[in-house]
Amino acid sequence: MAAEGLIDARRRIAAAAARAGRDPADILLVVVSKGRSDGEVKSLYDAGHRVFAENRADALVGRLEGSLPGDIVWHFVGSVQRRKARLVAPRIALLHSMDREPLEATWAAQPVSPPVLLQVNLASEEQKHGYTDDEVLAAAGRLTDHGVAVHGLMVLPPAPQHPEDSRRWFSTLAQLGGELTTVYPGAAGLSMGMSDDFEVAVECGATMVRLGRTIFETGEREK
Repeated sequence: MAAEGLIDARRRIAAAAARAGRDPADILLVVVSKGRSDGEVKSLYDAGHRVFAENRADALVGRLEGSLPGDIVWHFVGSVQRRKARLVAPRIALLHSMDREPLEATWAAQPVSPPVLLQVNLASEEQKHGYTDDEVLAAAGRLTDHGVAVHGLMVLPPAPQHPEDSRRWFSTLAQLGGELTTVYPGAAGLSMGMSDDFEVAVECGATMVRLGRTIFETGEREK
């Protein structure tokens, strides 16, 4: 059951935090509910979880128009089409995927413009959106000038064969985040780590991990 996966994920986050000398309370577990039923989401809500994320605008709208409890906190983790920013912005507490300059002004122009994380394409993968590391400070400056709060950085590293494959990317993002906070102290968030590598992310300083499969499919576990 998903509730068992939630308990196990929390245990593993706590263990990884202990290895790094960190307080597990400093790490936010964001449950990515894409493709899952409202019933599965509700089972985790009933187990005490409150922070969930979607990656498609239409799916997010459907969640909020459904029968799920109104005190769920929604994040958005997918790339936002500019024409759908109006659907996403008023429904979320945090956008993990501010990923390109044309979206910045569109986001700022919404009646409600929630805080954002800057998605960084550290591996320069052509199929992924995101700023380069050299573009991060300028992007943060533009968004701040537009009145949008920048709460930190996010990364989608190359799919790892083994969890340790992601360590280099997480360490690089943490270093980049440290540089960002010297100019923007409120931008200390680091959203990094998914089902295949979240324990390594916690060890590297993640403040948010984004988990779906490892919670909902309790039979699948990292070796």
